[in-house]
Amino acid sequence: MRILSRSTLRDFWASHPDAEEALKAWYYEASHANWQSPAEIKAVHRHASILANNRVVFNIKVNRYRLIVAIRYHIGIIFIRFVGTHAEYDKVDAETI
Repeated sequence: MRILSRSTLRDFWASHPDAEEALKAWYYEASHANWQSPAEIKAVHRHASILANNRVVFNIKVNRYRLIVAIRYHIGIIFIRFVGTHAEYDKVDAETI
């Protein structure tokens, strides 16, 4: 899958260095995946939350951080919409961000 934009992840781990390894691992896995449906994501990431508007929430670093992405399955693109702490996540609408 093609992921837009990695710089969002880099900016986050610059201020949260403990998240760098987990975000790099997620990026590597997702960029080599060919997810065609939410069910395929859930098969690999059983704790991921599938939301409306093609949004998926991934738990990063044993649920310390949250990553929200929008996925266009038919064209193989993942748009990074948000990465943050739980407190920051609680302030956003994951289905519209």
